[in-house]
Amino acid sequence: MRKSFKLGVIAAVVVLVGGAGVAVMASKGDAPKKPGEEKAKPALEFVASEVVKPTLTAMPAQIEFSGPLVAPGTVVVRAKSNGTLLNLAVGEGSRVKAGQALGQVDLEELRYRIAERGASVEAMRAQMEQAERTHKANEGLASKNFIAQTALDNSRAAFESARANWLAAKAQLDTTQVTLRQAALVSPINGIVAKRHAVPGEKLAAEQQILTIVDLAKLELAGLVATHEVSRLKPGMPVQVKVEGMDEPVEAHISRIAPAAEPGTRSIGVTLVLDNPKEAFRAGQYAVAKVVLPDDTQRLTVPMAAVTRNSGQEQVWMIENGALVRRIVTTGRSDAREGRVEILNGLKPEAQVLAARFDNLREGDKAQVVAAKSAKVASATASAPVQQ
Repeated sequence: MRKSFKLGVIAAVVVLVGGAGVAVMASKGDAPKKPGEEKAKPALEFVASEVVKPTLTAMPAQIEFSGPLVAPGTVVVRAKSNGTLLNLAVGEGSRVKAGQALGQVDLEELRYRIAERGASVEAMRAQMEQAERTHKANEGLASKNFIAQTALDNSRAAFESARANWLAAKAQLDTTQVTLRQAALVSPINGIVAKRHAVPGEKLAAEQQILTIVDLAKLELAGLVATHEVSRLKPGMPVQVKVEGMDEPVEAHISRIAPAAEPGTRSIGVTLVLDNPKEAFRAGQYAVAKVVLPDDTQRLTVPMAAVTRNSGQEQVWMIENGALVRRIVTTGRSDAREGRVEILNGLKPEAQVLAARFDNLREGDKAQVVAAKSAKVASATASAPVQQ
């Protein structure tokens, strides 16, 4: 009993000591601060160049498309009949004129064919003349009732058949003679030889390619324009074309606009014509065309960097009544060259808008515009123009 009593006394003392420790710890904790003792968060500072007001400005629209330059005046000289290519008088890069001889093809086979068809024409003519004499004789006999009417009709039919055969043979001869004249290798246009497809000594087949000749006086650029923009274009409209390798753009004009959209797309073909009298440009060079459409409307715009995206919505940051405010906006046209975007809804002309993108902005934080940022006061830091 006495031993148990001692243990109980010791436990009570430990509890009292522990309680005293708790009380002491509680007394050493942070006491609630009085109102006004907490340090106020400093206002964010922005210099005047970082805050802008929306401005009214015209925004000419631009329609761009690109592609390789094409020479519409391109012809392919082909063999008109079977034969052997004896020689070519021009090479790739040679300048030629319309009617100039380009080479020579052995056309002996074609000449033999002409001689054969000429003989056939003579034979058919002789048969026709014999049938004609027979028919005239029968007409005399029929007038004296020496032959029946049926015999006269048969002679007339034989004469008409022979005459038709003679005309057919003559037409075949004329066709062959035309082929012989066309078989001569002459240039059909003024231009430059772009490619040789055959070499001397090669056996040619009818319609085989021999040379390609290009006329660079006019070049074309074909591109695709969206269906919602093509209605603003018209044939004859001037276009600025930037050709690769050239420092300055040149002027072209719209020649043709396709009547229907390309299958499977919402784009319509537009073709430009570029005059190239000095042959400064070559077919195949890549070019970018820009059509500038004037704008008669004054539009409310802000710098493109001022507009960010958050959860699929476009927004800007403003300073309103000394605090940051996030405002949802609706944008319209944009001008990448000037770096501005149209604001359709969400802003008034007197709004103070942050002209750049900043990190760690919170709506409701105090903000002010200062002449120069103080080192002792927190300031916003511009961020890289990444999509939020």
